[in-house]
Amino acid sequence: MTHSSNKYILMVIAATLLSACVTKKYERPTILSTDKLFRDQAAADSTNLANMPWQSVFKDAKLSALIQKGLDQNLNLKNAIENIVQARASLRQSKLAYYPNLNLDANVTRTKQSEAGLNFPAGININTLTTTYKLGLSTSWEADIWGKLSSTKRAALATYLATDAAKQAVQTQLIADIANNYFLLLSYDKSLEITQQTLEARVKNVETIKALKEGAIVTGAAVVQSEANRYAAEVLIPDIKQSIRETENALNILLGQAPGPIERGVLGEQQTPDNLAIGLPSQLLQNRPDVRQAEFNFRVAFENTNLARTYFYPSLTLTASGGFSNLELKNFFDNSIFYSIIGGLTQPLFNQGLNKARLTTAQSQQLQALNSFQQSLLVAGQEVSNAMYSYQMAVEKEDSREKQIESLVKAVDFTQQLLEYSSATNYTDVLTSEQNLLSAQLNGINDNLQKLQALVDLYRALGGGWK
Repeated sequence: MTHSSNKYILMVIAATLLSACVTKKYERPTILSTDKLFRDQAAADSTNLANMPWQSVFKDAKLSALIQKGLDQNLNLKNAIENIVQARASLRQSKLAYYPNLNLDANVTRTKQSEAGLNFPAGININTLTTTYKLGLSTSWEADIWGKLSSTKRAALATYLATDAAKQAVQTQLIADIANNYFLLLSYDKSLEITQQTLEARVKNVETIKALKEGAIVTGAAVVQSEANRYAAEVLIPDIKQSIRETENALNILLGQAPGPIERGVLGEQQTPDNLAIGLPSQLLQNRPDVRQAEFNFRVAFENTNLARTYFYPSLTLTASGGFSNLELKNFFDNSIFYSIIGGLTQPLFNQGLNKARLTTAQSQQLQALNSFQQSLLVAGQEVSNAMYSYQMAVEKEDSREKQIESLVKAVDFTQQLLEYSSATNYTDVLTSEQNLLSAQLNGINDNLQKLQALVDLYRALGGGWK
């Protein structure tokens, strides 16, 4: 190994040691804690719903087709991808900062000089025209002594990773929005079906009550009440149809297409995974894209603080130039070589407090980024806890709601029979039981919707959908 090689290696080692004294190595903040992020959940199993692909979570073929179309066409997702392209370009640029720049300079200079009274008779002026041809290369390179370029590159890398995580967050939210709106649409379909069936039954009931009035079993008040009961069901239908239309339009926006009908299945055929494992709270750091994005943003702020520190120290810049210059183009390369090498060390002495202000600002922004990182973890834990509890409550209501509806169906039958064949009841009892039945049936649909949407929210809250 030559003496010059040893000298170069020693310079690199010295620069690395000096850089380590000024800039700091990133480590995840120890003040962050994922303990007890899941309320009332003693999770000890690393099995996690978030690791399931969305095709396995949502087994409805029509829903899967809509999700895939959304991933292909959604405009917000396309914009998120373009953000990644821009961040990748910045990262590539930051890597090139390690290399010297190189410039080519080729020019022709024509100089006119007036000579008066020099070795010539008085009153005679001679103008001299000189042409100079020049071709040269120049380069400059800044040594990364204090880690300025390294910090810049690491900040660009963290920015790139943050945009990638942001894209993943958009994707998980998109899948959740499509699924939630799809299930909402199915619930409206079911509500419309039950309401139309109820309306048909109440139309027949009006005719029955009219016949009973003719038989002097009920009064005219019962007839009027039965008609009002019929219209109470009928007036619900336009609102449900409007909700269906608006939900279809919302789904089409998510799919990146113009409003139109949505092909779909039925509410009663939807399936949920057998095991809704939430895993460990610490897995949110890897699975939740928005949490990962928050950490990458913190790393950007951390490296910007490193960068701000380097401005307090001198910068070493090497500049070199060389080429050919001649007055004769035909002899351009003959005895016309020129070159120069300059090494400059710049130490900031007084710059109106700019460096100090830069560091203070960077440190404050780093603290803000840390707060945002902590906040994202807390929000993630809250969303998992809420979604899991909502799912559990929906399941808890299923059995009771089914028994309630069964009892109300019997109540309607009994009161109608009592009204038709005896005087043991009046139409008010029939009216009350019918209204209670419709309300229970619609609430049962909402219970099913709550269960399905809680599944969607839990899957998104755990960070599922982007892998």
